[in-house]
Amino acid sequence: MVKYLDNNNSGFAAWNANQTKKRGGIGGFLWWFIVFMAAWWAIGVMFGKQTKTVTVDDAPVAVVDVSNVPSYEISSDKMTANVQGLRISDIDLRDFKANSNSNETVKLLSGENAYAEIGVVGVGTTAPTADTVWKADGDKYTWRNADGVIFNRTVAIDNYVITIDDEIKNNTKKDFSFTPYARIQRENNTMSSAGVYTGLVVYANGDVEHDDWRVLAKKPRAYTTVNGFMGFVDQYWETVVDVDAPDQTIRAQKYGDLYQSDVNARAVNVVAGEKANIKTLLYAGPRDSSVLKVASSQIPGIDKTVDYGWFWFLAMPMLWLINTINSIVMNYGVAIIIMTILLRLALWPLTRKSYTSMAAMQKMQPEMQRIQKLYANDKQRMQIEIMKLYQTHKTSPMSGCLPMLIQIPIFFALYKALLISVQMRNAHFLWISDLAVMDPYFILPILMGASMWLQQRLQSGATKSTDKNDVAAQTQRAMRWMPIIFTIMFAWMPAGLVLYWTVSNLFGIAQMYIIKHKMEK
Repeated sequence: MVKYLDNNNSGFAAWNANQTKKRGGIGGFLWWFIVFMAAWWAIGVMFGKQTKTVTVDDAPVAVVDVSNVPSYEISSDKMTANVQGLRISDIDLRDFKANSNSNETVKLLSGENAYAEIGVVGVGTTAPTADTVWKADGDKYTWRNADGVIFNRTVAIDNYVITIDDEIKNNTKKDFSFTPYARIQRENNTMSSAGVYTGLVVYANGDVEHDDWRVLAKKPRAYTTVNGFMGFVDQYWETVVDVDAPDQTIRAQKYGDLYQSDVNARAVNVVAGEKANIKTLLYAGPRDSSVLKVASSQIPGIDKTVDYGWFWFLAMPMLWLINTINSIVMNYGVAIIIMTILLRLALWPLTRKSYTSMAAMQKMQPEMQRIQKLYANDKQRMQIEIMKLYQTHKTSPMSGCLPMLIQIPIFFALYKALLISVQMRNAHFLWISDLAVMDPYFILPILMGASMWLQQRLQSGATKSTDKNDVAAQTQRAMRWMPIIFTIMFAWMPAGLVLYWTVSNLFGIAQMYIIKHKMEK
């Protein structure tokens, strides 16, 4: 699209001159730039179904002193976690480093005020609370209340899922009921968002609900569902709790500097002399589609928590392709380059058609100029004759824009895929230590801008106009600012995305030479 607009002799230049002459030359440039930025904004907006907001008690969270409760470490090959009574915290993901320059691993729910708490509330009798001291035996914990009700808890880890099995034995002669609950408390982490959704995630009535930290800070949320889960997500990680009990009420809100999400399920009746079991699952791990797919066998719907945007049907296969290529070449930067070339090869027939159409419109220029001079005082007739000319040559001024328009969804899909890809995090390529964040030295954005400038120059040719009233010439001069504008805009984007755009420009330059050479023959 840009390459065609930049051509002073193109059919679009003449067509634009007749239809937008009153706007001035820079109008065409501004129009396309506004369209691109509007598309960028619109596609970046993430919509989520919101249930009706209800009033939630905004009283501060009661501070419970758990210093006397012993803590125990549980571990697996994927992670370790700290169990302290009803609370689970300090989850250490062994396979992921905190950053590329550190040997420290990623920690979830770490800190004094961050934890997941799973328990029950007794009706007619007491139940364990956060400051209850349990009797530990390996991964099993036992507590007995004054009435003789015995609570047995088993905590186990499978991959990134922690399973909490609670058995309640009613050894009394009375019937009691217990309401299962779970809650996650933590601070927000907006610094890690990098332009993608972070905050509350709720799975209710078969749908995934999202609320950003800022939205949650202003309006508490509440949901009712038969079964579901709740928790919080960051750019690459998520922690969610699923209570295996029906008729749930899920709430979330901000208390001071802390955010809390909790769920209460239907009460479980335990008749005298009988027992009941309640299972709760806590997922704490990466937002990786393959990992979440495995976890979905235990927590249905968790694989839907990753938002690939409007172009998910492109983002998912592109991410799969990058990961597949990386498994062969063992470098994500090289994988992006190969993927870009494969995409441009797939679009080759379309690009060739675009170049052919542009060549046809250039051949139309003598007849176009004749019509402009002949009907200089009859604008309506001029437009009719120009449209007839396009029909005769079976082309249009927009045909050269088609490859660019098709690349827009590919661009946004790749943008989304790179931002949420855990594998891309800390991925090295040449001087870049993390392809998921901006180039710290701005080398790639500069190379991208230079390649874009070269592509424009080669496509526009040497023809120039000195006529200040020539709308096409004014548009061409305005379009020369595009490489600078795009360089500034891309400077803060993920380096992997800028790498894709740079390689795509270079491929386009080579492609232009090949197609022109064949057309000349």
